Amino acid sequence: MQIRHKANRIRLLTFKTPQMRAFHFSWLAFHLCFFGWFGIAPLMAVVRDDLGLTRTQIGNTIIASVAITVIVRLAIGVLCDRIGPRLAYTWLLCLGSLPVMSIGLADSFESFFLARLAIGAIGASFVITQYHTSIMFAPNVVGTANATSAGWGNLGGGTTQILMPLILSGLLMLGVSETLGWRLAMVVPGIVLFITGICYYLFTQDAPDGNFSELRQRGELEPSSGSNSMSSTFGAAARDIRVWALFVVYAACFGVELTINNIAAIYFFDNFDLSLATAGLIAGLFGLMNIFARTMGGVLSDLFARRSGLRGRVRWLFIALLCEGVALMFFSQMQALALAIGIMLVFSLFVQMAEGATFGVVPFINQRALGAVAGIVGAGGNAGAVAAGFLFRSEALSWQQGLFYLGIAVVVASLCTLLVRFSPEVEEQQAQAYSEAAGDNGDSALSLR
Repeated sequence: MQIRHKANRIRLLTFKTPQMRAFHFSWLAFHLCFFGWFGIAPLMAVVRDDLGLTRTQIGNTIIASVAITVIVRLAIGVLCDRIGPRLAYTWLLCLGSLPVMSIGLADSFESFFLARLAIGAIGASFVITQYHTSIMFAPNVVGTANATSAGWGNLGGGTTQILMPLILSGLLMLGVSETLGWRLAMVVPGIVLFITGICYYLFTQDAPDGNFSELRQRGELEPSSGSNSMSSTFGAAARDIRVWALFVVYAACFGVELTINNIAAIYFFDNFDLSLATAGLIAGLFGLMNIFARTMGGVLSDLFARRSGLRGRVRWLFIALLCEGVALMFFSQMQALALAIGIMLVFSLFVQMAEGATFGVVPFINQRALGAVAGIVGAGGNAGAVAAGFLFRSEALSWQQGLFYLGIAVVVASLCTLLVRFSPEVEEQQAQAYSEAAGDNGDSALSLR
């Protein structure tokens, strides 16, 4: 895919260009998706009592919330190659809002489980966000653009943990019972998602020069030939060992973040004898680090690329992931609340920097099958969350033991970065593209104007 007129700067306060509209709408849409995807997580203590759920059943719902996303992410990346990110995001948001609003109808473990399974499809929004920014921004800033849009999107994991208990508290103050309150609370994110989907359709476009359908009519983009084209791009990505190495890497960072989003509130609630609101506030700090941490991962990826090319991007990814695993093992051993919060923030920093570093590499694996690569790697995050979910559904393992074993797995996964290599020709080509993009850029890549 050869997309022209990519932006070589990120002007945060500019909404006039299609690149910056895509940037802002993509991160905002992904941010709001967390309210649907994980809005129920900080309310689980209430849901547990209302539906009489066991720890094993709670673990199964956690797995359900991320399992279906693996499949949808694989499909959505290829769909982006075919119909473009604008239509893909519009349909995902509008259709995804329906199970979010209907989860309140659940009256048993089985119906609640199915609702969380359906809601999990919303998590595919991440792939569209990364796809859209990847085709809008030049090589010198694509790491920063991808990391910032995803990071501000992931920030929704933190704001969800904080705001959803407050929404429930507001409903309780109006005299609504807890049983009805958590059900009504989930209607709010459902409505917001539907409205966002309509806005995405109205105010964004697929590429700097227009939508994919227009570019194909003008001969500026390769035609889409239906299922054969979709299978060929997916096949090209699936045959590349580097894609699966990044699949494992992303499982070890974003998969861990999804797991913490699901268990953090109830972990602090049970282990430190806190109120639901306080536990949600502390759990929200983990996600709030996304306001800058994932961006740092992308910025450092671009800086390493300036010095050492694509090898530098991979080297930084290894460092971030290794530090994440070590920090997680330390976090699992904390018994004092203050220390647990402090180490959690350090751990969160490296988790999100590793995520930013991962998608600082993804755009350079196979540009002709960008959607398929992004879809497979993005699916890795959810596959990791599914695998981690089994650690926390077992009655035999404590929360601390599960987190410690998860930290060991992350350290081992960091070694997969050794498989991500590029040919000298690709290294030279991308170094030249980086220099050309940076040559037109007289000041910082990330600015307010």
